[in-house]
Amino acid sequence: MIRLRFQALFAAVAMLLLPSPAAAWWEYGHETTAEVAMKLVKPRTRASVQWLLARQTLLETPTCPARTIEETSVWPDCIKTLGDRFSYAFAWHFQDVDICKPFDLKEPCADGNCVSSQIARAQRMIADRQLPTRDRLMALAFLVHFVGDLHQPLHGAENGGDQGGNKVKASYGFLPHTNLHSIWDGLLADRAISTPPSGAGGILSELSPDRRAELAQGTIRDWSREGWELARSEVYGSVIADPCARPSPAGVGLDQATIERLIPVLRLQVAKGGIRLARLLDEALDGNHPEVAHPPKPAKKS
Repeated sequence: MIRLRFQALFAAVAMLLLPSPAAAWWEYGHETTAEVAMKLVKPRTRASVQWLLARQTLLETPTCPARTIEETSVWPDCIKTLGDRFSYAFAWHFQDVDICKPFDLKEPCADGNCVSSQIARAQRMIADRQLPTRDRLMALAFLVHFVGDLHQPLHGAENGGDQGGNKVKASYGFLPHTNLHSIWDGLLADRAISTPPSGAGGILSELSPDRRAELAQGTIRDWSREGWELARSEVYGSVIADPCARPSPAGVGLDQATIERLIPVLRLQVAKGGIRLARLLDEALDGNHPEVAHPPKPAKKS
């Protein structure tokens, strides 16, 4: 646990020093969303996921392993380091829907190049047992990651072309030089998830079974609209009195009182992501499937 907290702190400092902001939940956010899902999926679904992960060498990305659900949850970010091989997937991590215009996915999702369209595509591919195992495994990684992305509100919204808050200079508590996107991607996310009761189990413990069932409802489009509305009311609304007034402020800041108020908001987003990911996985994988009937052989030691 100490090692994980150190890594989170190191990542936070490192990201502040990078010339460009992060492009997705930092690792803790994605891993926790995936862990929530795996705590909730049905036994056959879990067996199918494990069967696919046991074949992760088919991906041929040794520097970006997918041996566990946690590694799989960040694989789509890791492969960005592999250059042209996976550059086609860059636009799949987000959908920039302006918070000051009517909600509409048509333009942001042109040709299916947005996070909500790719969630639906990945789920279909996982469910298709006629596809090569490699394709289904890659789809699993994309699904796990993109459901996490969709529940980071700034992956589904922007304000006047600010690229989901990437162009909004911001301060976070005593940290003066970051941007609004990075705050929600990592700084606030890491703080929220590590707040007791921490981690996937802690976040789930705050929700009754009935509440979990309620949060699992809806469509991918419904979840997209929900995140878009949250971006206006809580993300931008917490730091700008009128987010749609022009000109926009040159910079914004989250003081400690605002951070404390937003912690439960972000924790609920992680819970929603994991609960809804579990539902999508169950829809695709639950049943008497070959990967359950023929469990994977133990992996050979390298």
